[in-house]
Amino acid sequence: MLDIEGHSLTPADRALLREPAVGGVILFSRNYASPAQLADLVASIRAVRTPPLLIAVDHEGGRVQRFRDGFTSIPPMRDLGHQYDSDMNAALSLAKAAGWLIASELRAMDIDLSFTPCVDLDWGLSEIIGNRAFHRKPGVVADLASAFCRGLRDGGMAAVAKHFPGHGAVVADSHEQLPIDRRGYGDLLDDMRPYEKLIGARQLAGVMLAHIVYSELDPVPAGFSPYWIQTQLRQQLGYDGAVFCDDLSMKATKKFGSMAKRARLALDAGCDMILVCNDRPAAMAAVASLRDYSNPLSLVRLARLHGTGHVMRETLLASDEWQSANSRITEGLGRPELKLDA
Repeated sequence: MLDIEGHSLTPADRALLREPAVGGVILFSRNYASPAQLADLVASIRAVRTPPLLIAVDHEGGRVQRFRDGFTSIPPMRDLGHQYDSDMNAALSLAKAAGWLIASELRAMDIDLSFTPCVDLDWGLSEIIGNRAFHRKPGVVADLASAFCRGLRDGGMAAVAKHFPGHGAVVADSHEQLPIDRRGYGDLLDDMRPYEKLIGARQLAGVMLAHIVYSELDPVPAGFSPYWIQTQLRQQLGYDGAVFCDDLSMKATKKFGSMAKRARLALDAGCDMILVCNDRPAAMAAVASLRDYSNPLSLVRLARLHGTGHVMRETLLASDEWQSANSRITEGLGRPELKLDA
C-alpha cells in the first residue's frame, strides 16, 4: 500500500499503481481539498485497476483525522473513555455513533477503510499515542472498541485495530526511533486483552503491528516477527484476518536493511500487506523487488476489507441518522467538563 503526492493522480502515480505488487493506496491530508475533489481522486484510483485497489486513510478522530472541512470533527477517543467513567451506557452508544459517522462519511467518498480503532492502552507514557487511546483499563478499551467496531460495520467499513501487541507503554515515537518495550509476557497480556475480545467476537478484519521490539520475547520489531504474528496473533488468539505492517518508512525500521529487505522481512514473517509512505524511491524499490511475490491467502484476507454500500454524500448528510449522530458527537463529546462551585 502506497501513497500519492497531490490532489490528483499523475502519470507516474498511475504507472506505479498498475504494478502487480501494489494492492492499495493510503490517503493523507495533502490529498484532500474538498469533498468534490476527493470524490474525483478516489474515482480515478478506482479506474486504474480491475479488481480495484484498496483505498485507506488514517481517520481515527482527534489529532489523527486526515479530512476535516466537510467532515464531522471526531473528538479523540480518550473523550469516550472519560465519558465511560461517568456513564458507561452513554459512552458505548457514543462510541458506536463515532464509528458509524467515520465509516459512513468515508464510504460516501467510496473509501474502503480507515486504520481504526487504536486499542493501545493509555499507560501515560507514549505521547504519540496519548489521547488516541480509549482508556488505561483493558476491559474499558475492549468495550468501547467493540461498540466502535459495530458502528464501523453498520457504516459499511471493516475494523483494523492497532498497534499489536501494544504501543502505549513506550516513550519513544516509532516514527523517529526504534522503541524497546522491556516488559515480560505476563505484563503484556493486558495490552492484548482488547484484541482477544474483538477477535473472539469476529469484529476485526485487519490488525496492524507495532514497530516496537519486545526485548524479553523477540529481538525484532513485531511487524517483522513470526513470534508475534504467527504464534501469538494467529495461533494463541485465533485471528484469521489481514495483518498489516505499519509504514516501513518509519525510522524504527531503518536498521533492518534496505526497503526491499524490510518488505521481505515483514511478508515472510506473516504480514499480508505492507505500507511504504512518503518515500517514492523506496516505494519503487520495494515494488520492483516484489514483482514475483504472490500469496493467494493474503489476497483472500485483503478482499474482505473492501467497503460495502455507497450512498451519495448528499443523501447521507440529509438523513435523520447522520444528523442525529453528528449532533450527538459534536455536542456530547469534546466539550470542556463543567465544574460547579462548591
